[in-house]
Amino acid sequence: MPNTVMSAVTLRYGGVSSFPFGSNNLAAHVGDDPSSVASNRRYLLAQIGGFKSPLWLDQVHGTTIVDADKSQDGIMADGSYSREQNRVCLVMTADCVPILLCNRRGDQVAAVHAGWRGLSKGIISRAVSLFGDPSDVLVYLGPAIGVNAYEVNEDVRRSFLNVADESNYADCLSQAFKPTKDRFMLDLCELAKIQLSYLGVQSVYGGNCCTFSDEKSFFSFRRDRMTGRNASMIWLR
Repeated sequence: MPNTVMSAVTLRYGGVSSFPFGSNNLAAHVGDDPSSVASNRRYLLAQIGGFKSPLWLDQVHGTTIVDADKSQDGIMADGSYSREQNRVCLVMTADCVPILLCNRRGDQVAAVHAGWRGLSKGIISRAVSLFGDPSDVLVYLGPAIGVNAYEVNEDVRRSFLNVADESNYADCLSQAFKPTKDRFMLDLCELAKIQLSYLGVQSVYGGNCCTFSDEKSFFSFRRDRMTGRNASMIWLR
């Protein structure tokens, strides 16, 4: 990673939220006490250096990625990018894949929230296109639900295979779906890696932390339903 780029992923402990959001929940939309969320966000800001506040998105499983330097908190989007110092791009997740991106020059960053819907709609392609040359992009895949915990139906698989523009690519995508009886176990991070590779991104890291199985460190919607959100963020210093 270029020395101008900083990144961080929060853990679920160390905050002030009460059960079932214990304890470091950073999401204001999940039913947690707003004062607890505000306290957790203030502590986060202090921990990362007291920069101007991260851009807090209203994530909707879409493909919109906004300029963090020109957007306001609460904007409906599933990603943000920045070319300015100390502007933190941040996404919140509790099973979906948080994707952090930067270029090799270290003068642009982006953070993207990608569940299966966003991945099937092309949010990774949109994120990579912000950087120009895909081979110039560095990617980190943050904590997400693992393949052994994420069961999906045939409709989810078809949402990817039906839009693949060539059979070889469809075959590659299908490798992220492991058959189990009449359903599939989906490897979200592997799916993201396949899409990134197809786009020409060669440097991909992470993708080895399961939110579902590591209950101490991460929130998981599929495991707990009513729960908090971890944050993954990236910024230029």
